[in-house]
Amino acid sequence: MNTESVSVEKPFDFQVFYQERERALGGVMAKMKRFMGRYVEQRLAELGFLNFKASYIGFLSNLEQDGITNNELARRAGVTKQAMSKIVKLLEDDGYIYIVKCERDSRSSQIFINERGKLLLAAVFNCMEELKDKFSTIAGRDRVEQMLDTMVLLVREIEKDTGVIPLPGFPCGSNFSH
Repeated sequence: MNTESVSVEKPFDFQVFYQERERALGGVMAKMKRFMGRYVEQRLAELGFLNFKASYIGFLSNLEQDGITNNELARRAGVTKQAMSKIVKLLEDDGYIYIVKCERDSRSSQIFINERGKLLLAAVFNCMEELKDKFSTIAGRDRVEQMLDTMVLLVREIEKDTGVIPLPGFPCGSNFSH
């Protein structure tokens, strides 16, 4: 990186850095992601979903009731088709999804969530509700709901601004039934 082309109005101040470090957006988001991932993985293991990685939730939550192709799933998740194929294989091997060859085009397959996958998504939903309850105990329900509303707003606007196709919501709304 050519640091000479970077415009800096004032020199770096470690004292300001130390004061602001706790509130650094990237750091806070990274810590929350790690905490939530560890919590969900531990709870899911307790419920019998062994070796399930929290990072797979985003893939499962993009599945459709009527099936979805690997290409569409990769597009929604924002990963390469090759990466999606690897995740699909892992999820199939672990018994969360099944694949059916497309009748019209034998080169294509439809990916479906099976009963074990539905049980997993219901368990994930419950884990997320537990986390919301934990956060609400700490900060209050209204502040947690406001935080979520703000994050949803930011994500939607960023997706619009960047041209990224908005992803369908994860089934955590109050109308989710399992």
